[in-house]
Amino acid sequence: MDSPKVFISYSWSSPNHEEWVIDFATRLRESGADVILDKWDLREGHDAIAFMEKMVTDPEIKKVIIICDRVYAEKADRREGGVGTETQIISKEIYEKVQQDKFVAVIVEKDEQGKPYLPAYYSSRIYIDLSQPDKYIENFERLLRWIYDQPLYTKPELGQKPSFLSESGSISLGTTLSFNRAIDAIKNEKGYAAGALNEYFEVFAQNLEKFRIKDYEGEFDEVVIKNIEAFLPYRNEAIQVFLVLARYNPKEEFIEGLHRFFESLIPYMFRPKDVTAWNKWDFDNFRFLIHELFLYAISILLKFERFQQAAMLLRQGYYVPGISDYGRNVMVFFHVFRQYMRSLEYRNERLKLRRLSLRADLLKDRASYTEIDFRYLMQADFVLFMRAELYWEGKLSETWWPETLLYLDLFPGPFEIFARAESSRYFEKIKCLFDIDTPKDFYKILEEYRSEKRKLPRWEFNSLNPESLLNFGKLATRP
Repeated sequence: MDSPKVFISYSWSSPNHEEWVIDFATRLRESGADVILDKWDLREGHDAIAFMEKMVTDPEIKKVIIICDRVYAEKADRREGGVGTETQIISKEIYEKVQQDKFVAVIVEKDEQGKPYLPAYYSSRIYIDLSQPDKYIENFERLLRWIYDQPLYTKPELGQKPSFLSESGSISLGTTLSFNRAIDAIKNEKGYAAGALNEYFEVFAQNLEKFRIKDYEGEFDEVVIKNIEAFLPYRNEAIQVFLVLARYNPKEEFIEGLHRFFESLIPYMFRPKDVTAWNKWDFDNFRFLIHELFLYAISILLKFERFQQAAMLLRQGYYVPGISDYGRNVMVFFHVFRQYMRSLEYRNERLKLRRLSLRADLLKDRASYTEIDFRYLMQADFVLFMRAELYWEGKLSETWWPETLLYLDLFPGPFEIFARAESSRYFEKIKCLFDIDTPKDFYKILEEYRSEKRKLPRWEFNSLNPESLLNFGKLATRP
């Protein structure tokens, strides 16, 4: 782009100040700004008033910098001398023009109370402070960004309104008060934090019943999708709780509360005791929502390197009495949180979408509403898959299908925790996730994949390479 022309307005307050202005203008020119300064551009025989008016009348001058010290502010307010003339020109331009990005005040002096010296006409406007040496470089860069119209922060493109906000008859979980109380208590380590957290989890789990699909019209898969969309604010709310736990206070009693929370959600994925006629897909909305919540909980714990806490959720059983799908077995493990969804398969067929996994698509699309990058969900999915494979040795009834790994082409190479685990010290931290002692404990299962004695998840022609994702050949090879 062409060098922007910049006019500098200032007061001849003192020789030292004039020298400061010249040095400042020189630095701007060295940064590509075509500075117009009286010391350089106003010569004998020139019209001083016309020179001042040039800042407004010359269309090539895009920016005007007002150097504000005590003398400048006083002369501007009294309309005294050349500063007073320039003030009449500038203030008229500022007040009358809708676009006000041509003028900026640069502060070089403050009073005893630390208040900047500013002309009255500029007192309510944003300025740039170059009076503090420790902030000079940072704020000089800010000034350059203003000159070049290259702000540090720019508005992202406007997206579409989330569909769940347009739905009439929205469902409320009634968790707002308990959510706010729990967040505040955990962050500030209040004595009732554990109770506040458990209260939030209890209200959430109890009121999840409001999302049960009962009477509906039209295609059931459409109802499931709308139900999942309507739940989005409460999923995001739960994610915030998981984030606060991981960031601020992941102590054992809180993770125990998280474990009990997920335990209380399991019955929603299966037939209630009082229901005698049902289809398997009647609970598909819950199967998606609870699976997604569990995946985020593990993702967040891994992201913040809370490996022992994540391991507890994977290692400890979940008590689920009275679920017919498990017979008399009242203790299940984390694989329970991933259940097959017939409704999404039916939707894929009905609408001829030809998608490899609508569930994976939904998880990826919904990740845009959180601060957790989708790659962290994929990392968690892979950890859950490998943990299940090691523990249950490929039993189909107790496996974990890693939905999100369909998108592995977006993040090639090993996942972050395994890349970092080239360090022996880091490997010692993550090995609890798999209850292993050395990297060699992965060897048997990897050999079974190579020889095809054990099958890997596959989506048509897409699959995964556990050896690469684990960074197996480099694990614990450095201190």
